[in-house]
Amino acid sequence: MLKKDRLVGAIVYYDGQHNDARMNLAISLTAARYGTAMANYTEVVSLLKTSDPATGTEKVCGARCRDVLTGQEFDVRAKCVINATGPFTDSLRKMDNQKVANICQPSAGVHIVIPGYYSPDNMGLLDPATSDGRVIFFLPWEKMTIAGTTDSPTSITAHPIPTEDDINFILNEVRNYLSPDVEVRRGDVLAAWSGIRPLVTDPNSKDTQSICRNHIVNVSSSGMVTIAGGKWTTYRSMAVETLDAAIKTHQLEASASKTVGLILEGGRGWSPTLYIRLVQDYGLENEVAQHLASTYGGKAFEVAKMAQVTGKRWPIVGKRLVSEFPYIEAEVLYSIKEYACTAIDIIARRTRLGFLNVQAADEALPRIVEIMGKTLNWTSERKTAELDAARKFLYYEMGYRSRSEQLTKTSEINLDYQEVVRYKNRFHKFDKESKGFITTVDVQSVLQSINIQIDENALHEILNEVDLNKNGQVEIDEFLQAGADERRVKEGVRVSDSVRGMPARRRREESSWSAQGRRVSVRPASGGGGLDRAMRTP
Repeated sequence: MLKKDRLVGAIVYYDGQHNDARMNLAISLTAARYGTAMANYTEVVSLLKTSDPATGTEKVCGARCRDVLTGQEFDVRAKCVINATGPFTDSLRKMDNQKVANICQPSAGVHIVIPGYYSPDNMGLLDPATSDGRVIFFLPWEKMTIAGTTDSPTSITAHPIPTEDDINFILNEVRNYLSPDVEVRRGDVLAAWSGIRPLVTDPNSKDTQSICRNHIVNVSSSGMVTIAGGKWTTYRSMAVETLDAAIKTHQLEASASKTVGLILEGGRGWSPTLYIRLVQDYGLENEVAQHLASTYGGKAFEVAKMAQVTGKRWPIVGKRLVSEFPYIEAEVLYSIKEYACTAIDIIARRTRLGFLNVQAADEALPRIVEIMGKTLNWTSERKTAELDAARKFLYYEMGYRSRSEQLTKTSEINLDYQEVVRYKNRFHKFDKESKGFITTVDVQSVLQSINIQIDENALHEILNEVDLNKNGQVEIDEFLQAGADERRVKEGVRVSDSVRGMPARRRREESSWSAQGRRVSVRPASGGGGLDRAMRTP
């Protein structure tokens, strides 16, 4: 799979991999189990302070918080406030002291997800020296391949967005390693996102401009403890060091740390063969059972108990949200028990569907909102708002916008409202399952229903001409773009072959197939104009 002409050698090393969203949730659930009061969707508005009567100095004694879902504000008072806010570290520090210098130097890292065949199941590739000195990797992840990454300064935002330039940089670097017979296509990018690394400088160091590769713990003059930097692999030692500083600074009473050997929520009862019991005891599909066991550990049985009967001979229970991923509807219900509040929580922070395939996530959203709405008693207005917010999230933050821009970058979809409606109706005539795209199978099904035969290779060729991003399927944007092409042809404007990337076919004695809106011609079989009728029926 790798290019052999420049391959000199490689070093095999072993590393860990985890579901970071699930890991974060497991830590929170474990803390709650030990008595921590949790507040989801809560932001700090300001810090509360009290003055020391003896010295006149101010000390942080709590925070004014806001529930971002309801807008309600409330105070939380504490003997010690710990600032562990990642990229937002400096915003809390400036609430404490406006004059304090920034210590966080945020860096944006874009990742893309491409099909699993780009990497072996248990082997990835990492090169620390790319064309511009950045690290490149493509690794197996959740039965897909994750590739990255970029490293560029960025501003702090709660909604980072991947750019087309970053996506293409990663694709170009991946091409440098794979043999020429492996075509790395833009259309293979199933999802893309940008994350913010909270790189920090140590305010206690003489060289305050130098990036700290580990973590730093800092105590302000008002007693707020800040933990910044670090990484997943050292999170427990970071927590111990932070609490030690808090205990020392505020003279708190505390027992010895219990973190060594502490098993996180879901860890108890897990074994490598746990999924077999799920299959045998509940009648779940093997793939679904493996997913539940690896994601929820010993808690997987609670999810299985909530799974609905499928009505099929097999599997007995476990209705999937989308056919190609092992996420089931019962996970939506279980996620609500684990503090999920929005549809975005489900597609991004409970399942990883939004990170794996934005189209599949978009397809699953109506059912997710339906389940959540019924359980949480949402109004129709709230359901609509949830759908809109989740689709906006997919569009901007998970790479859907880049896909759309890629489709329409070189040409304009110039259709009026009635034409858009007409072409969308045509599109849905083929997309009977509401997948959001059309394949050759969909087209063949319609053709067979009107007794039209077409050579399979010719059909693939026709769809390939309309498939602008070359991902093997025709999406609604591509369909509308083709409709605009058809309009220009009707108006006597010849579409440039160099722009459209397709040959012009003009034989007047042949019927013109406008399923995709192209002037693509096929010879009529028995039934004469039946094909044309199928494509043009409103």
